[in-house]
Amino acid sequence: MPSRDLKQAKAAYKAKSAEASRQAHQVFAEERHTSEQGKYVKSVIYGGLDGIITTFAVVAGVAGASLSAGIVLILGFANLFADGLSMAIGDYLSTKAENEYNRAEREREAWEVENYPEGEKHELVELYMEKGLSKEDATTIVEIIARKKEAWIDIMMVEELGIIESDESPLKNAVATFLSFGVFGFVPLVAHVFSLVFAPVRPYAFVTASVLTGLTLFTLGALKVRITQRNWFRSGAEMLLVGGLAAVAAYAIGYFLSGLA
Repeated sequence: MPSRDLKQAKAAYKAKSAEASRQAHQVFAEERHTSEQGKYVKSVIYGGLDGIITTFAVVAGVAGASLSAGIVLILGFANLFADGLSMAIGDYLSTKAENEYNRAEREREAWEVENYPEGEKHELVELYMEKGLSKEDATTIVEIIARKKEAWIDIMMVEELGIIESDESPLKNAVATFLSFGVFGFVPLVAHVFSLVFAPVRPYAFVTASVLTGLTLFTLGALKVRITQRNWFRSGAEMLLVGGLAAVAAYAIGYFLSGLA
C-alpha cells in the first residue's frame, strides 16, 4: 500500500506547499495511478478535440461558400465518420505497435539478465554513475536490485531504454477515440440538423454552431489539464484560440472559393 495520497501530493505541489506535501506523504491511501476509466482520458480528450475542430472547419468552410444546410450535413457527417474511423484505426495500430515493441524489448532484457547478468549489472552501474552516484554506491544499489529478477528487468526497461510499460488495450483506445470523435464532432452539426426541421433556426444555424463549438472547445481544453496539469482557464482559452483560427481559415477559404460551387 502506498505511503502517500497521490491526489493530495499533486495538490500540494500545485500550491507549492511543503507542509501539505508532508501531510500527503503521511496518508496511507490505496491508489491506482491509472484507473480503468482514467487510462483512456487521453484518447477521449484528443479524439474529441480533433472531432470538433475538423468538423467545425468543414462547417465554416461551407458557410463561407454560402452553401445550403444540406451540403453542410453531407460534408460534416462524411468527415465525422471517415475521419473518426481513420483516427480510431491509427490509435489502434499505434498502441498495438507500441505494446508489441515494449513486449519484444522486455523479452530481450529478460534474456540478457538470464544469460549475461554481469553485463546487465555493469550497464546499470554505469547508468547510475552517469546520474552522479559513486561507483561504490551504484554497485551496491545494483546488487540489491539484482536479487529480484522482475524488478531488475522493470528498472532496465526504464533506465536503459526509457520505456514505461502500460497495459492499455489497443481496441479500447480505438473505441474511446472513435466515440469521442463522433460525439464531440457532432456538436457543430446540431444547429444545422435542427435547421432542417425548424425553418426559423436556419438564419442563425452557423452562429449557433459557432457558439456551441466555442463552449465545447473551451470545456475540452480545460479538461485537458487532467493530462497536462496546467492552468484550466489558460488551457481552455488556448484550445478555443486554436479551434477559432482553424475555423477562420476554413471560412476564408470557402469564401474565396465560393465561385467554384
